[in-house]
Amino acid sequence: MSEQPLTKIRMRDGIWEGELAAPHDVTPQLQVMYRDRPLNGVLVSKSRTKDTWAVHIPVPMEAVADGVHCFVITDKVEGTKLGDFAFVAGDIGAADLRGEVELLRAELDMLKRAFRHHCRETS
Repeated sequence: MSEQPLTKIRMRDGIWEGELAAPHDVTPQLQVMYRDRPLNGVLVSKSRTKDTWAVHIPVPMEAVADGVHCFVITDKVEGTKLGDFAFVAGDIGAADLRGEVELLRAELDMLKRAFRHHCRETS
């Protein structure tokens, strides 16, 4: 399998379309996660070119809302990440993103302090 087996083709009519490089021996089993839940309706079909598969992922209506909505595509059998995409809607201001980054930094600092404390107590 190539370095980047999943390539985005386009997003059209609420469906993310891509191409997966994999042998035609067995149909790839893909899983797409959105908000820690697997999506239904993911379609994988043979494409016209050798050793590639057409991938169609419907974006659920609940993701068509203000904010950034992230989708993670994995190989269901091997558990490896093949790709991801995001759907952005509404007003996403720089202040909102800065606030999110600051929150993530604060949580990371909290985890680092807790980890260091744990390491000191166990040594």
